[in-house]
Amino acid sequence: MKKILIACFALLLMTFAGFASAVVDLNSATAAELETLKGVGPAKAKAIIDHREKNGPFKTVDELDNVKGFGMKSVEKLRPELTVGGSASAPAPVAAPALKAPAPVAVPAMKAPAPVAVPAPAPRLTAPPPMR
Repeated sequence: MKKILIACFALLLMTFAGFASAVVDLNSATAAELETLKGVGPAKAKAIIDHREKNGPFKTVDELDNVKGFGMKSVEKLRPELTVGGSASAPAPVAAPALKAPAPVAVPAMKAPAPVAVPAPAPRLTAPPPMR
């Protein structure tokens, strides 16, 4: 029982740990926002901003490798915390092929039902007059 409680608590901590780290957009982040990333200080934050101003916006997170002070190892460590242009840095999912609408199905025309003859109401019978 104790092991189950510990496992549940660990799972809960891991769940909230994912919410604690915010994703930083390489194309719009300020120096202060970039410095919140692990391993990025004022000099690296300035290098990112300078690269962005000189070369235009980043198209992918991998382009961070072109910034002085960053290598592919740094990029891989930071990848979960980075985005480009407000979209996730992961490759975009491949769109499923569009489905064709099914061909229309011919429905045989229905004939109007034949009129139904309604019998006339039966004459009302009245009780014979009382006998005297």
